[in-house]
Amino acid sequence: MDEEIIISGTIDHEIQLLFLRSSGPGGQNVNKVNSKVELRFDVENSTVLDDNQKSIIVRKLKSRISDLGILVLTCQTSRSQLKNKESVIKKFYKMINRALIPPKKRIKTKPSPASKEKRLKEKREISEKKLRRKTF
Repeated sequence: MDEEIIISGTIDHEIQLLFLRSSGPGGQNVNKVNSKVELRFDVENSTVLDDNQKSIIVRKLKSRISDLGILVLTCQTSRSQLKNKESVIKKFYKMINRALIPPKKRIKTKPSPASKEKRLKEKREISEKKLRRKTF
């Protein structure tokens, strides 16, 4: 399933990356290198997104957005700062694009004649079974 890319590249100048000490794998390397990457994106003050897109993102990603309207993502899975950076940026674009894909409209359907007949037949059988229990 190919997802349509709605937002890409143009939003790069609004992303803020912070590099922190990771608590993940790496032994003594963890104590020396800032390999954890934290991505911050100010949804409320974005110039790339229009008001409709902002409201959709805030509604769909509200658990990841702070009270100040800042989307925060982190990655510390790798020992490499570069891999963590690439991973968190990829995760960010995937999340934003998925949030902005409009939901599919539901198409109303009617039950087929065969399914109606099956339902009525099962109802008759259950009714007859209960009637047989009563007449003793």
